[in-house]
Amino acid sequence: MTNFALIGAGGYIAPRHMRAIKSVGGDLVVALDPKDSVGIMDSYFPDAHFFVEFERFDRHIDKLRRAGKAIDYVAICSPNYLHDAHCRFGLRAGSDVICEKPLVLNPWNLDGLAEIERETNRRISTILQLRLHPAIQQLKAEIDASRRTDYEVVLTYITSRGRWYHSSWKGDDGKAGGVATNIGIHFFDMVAYVFGGIESQTLQLRDDNRAAGILRCKKGQVRWFLSIDRNDLPADLKPGQATFRSITVDGREIEFSEGFTDLHTRSYEEILAGRGFAIETVRPSVEVASAIRKLSLTSSGGVHDFARRHLT
Repeated sequence: MTNFALIGAGGYIAPRHMRAIKSVGGDLVVALDPKDSVGIMDSYFPDAHFFVEFERFDRHIDKLRRAGKAIDYVAICSPNYLHDAHCRFGLRAGSDVICEKPLVLNPWNLDGLAEIERETNRRISTILQLRLHPAIQQLKAEIDASRRTDYEVVLTYITSRGRWYHSSWKGDDGKAGGVATNIGIHFFDMVAYVFGGIESQTLQLRDDNRAAGILRCKKGQVRWFLSIDRNDLPADLKPGQATFRSITVDGREIEFSEGFTDLHTRSYEEILAGRGFAIETVRPSVEVASAIRKLSLTSSGGVHDFARRHLT
């Protein structure tokens, strides 16, 4: 049986990792979170050891290793700014690592992680679940089969968040990386995956709740808009629906709103089969998200319809 440790057991995304570990026949041996509201673990691994202090968690993993019961994978669901340090810990503990997006906030941190991978002969895999979505895979096959370089793509992702968001680490750009990083980085990865490498980008809107811009890829132009403000949701959504996702290619809607539930399990299956997404796969999306925090705003042509009303 494959042994797992989990850092960040109390977060929003952690239950998907617990479910994935259970689904692939693994055992969550030990978990860490500074908050102790982790009763969700009883639904998956009630016998897992749990710590609220990193030092005791570290000691427990070391004891397991010395007893011949080493952790095979350390899964990381901690706040974005801690991913780098927790990946380093996992590698040095003799484990492979499975890390939530974003792997790091800045591209230069990737070089340090790659160096430790080489030193430890261990590997980091990142969750890039959109690459495994059947609709996205079908779209990629269609684009790959074409010689066109002029696709017009419009990407919209609005996922409303309450007032708590800005009081948490997610509302701190230094810890989360801003809206574009926190909710957008896997979409930037998907765009580069489907439409080829990103050649240039402009930023047209950036505030605490939203961001918008244009990415020029090898096979087309992508106008994108990201928001956590419920007031940006389309008026015709079903009552209570808090999330809106849309991708159009030359005006044609790509239906991918369903099928997200099991993508973490699919990700784990691929990782355990040796097909996880490595550091260099992640680099382009990290570079895009990092650059967004530094780019000057421009109001040049091709503004996303959702963004236009917020531009002065």
